[in-house]
Amino acid sequence: MSAAYESAFTLEEAQGWLDRHLKRYEKYGFGLWAVVLKETEEMIGQCGLTMQKWRGEEVLEVGYLFQKEHWHKGYAAEAVAACRDYAFTVLHADRVYSIIRNTHIASQKVAARNGMKIRQSLNKAGQRIFTAGKPRPNRNYL
Repeated sequence: MSAAYESAFTLEEAQGWLDRHLKRYEKYGFGLWAVVLKETEEMIGQCGLTMQKWRGEEVLEVGYLFQKEHWHKGYAAEAVAACRDYAFTVLHADRVYSIIRNTHIASQKVAARNGMKIRQSLNKAGQRIFTAGKPRPNRNYL
């Protein structure tokens, strides 16, 4: 969990996180979803779409977090692809983004596998963060 958050949540922090996501569902109609293994029905992580602040505007981000024992098995790439496709086909988004720390090489590779390119970088809270966006098929964007 430290790759996405600074540390594990306290009970109060977890409740705040849950409350924020429930409000996002109310406002936007989407958010993070549980990722469950079909074979065992075990929840191994989360992936979904959220609105995030980026350089003064809100952007549609596909984000994810998996239990470490399930890294490097293709689950993240598969989940990100499903969320990206949902954003384009159901939400009719023009772009989707992934905001990724420059030290998180595996996440950058997941974005690249899903056709995303680094668009810009920004120094935020002592970390470099990359935004990768993918234009919707059959459209021209800068």
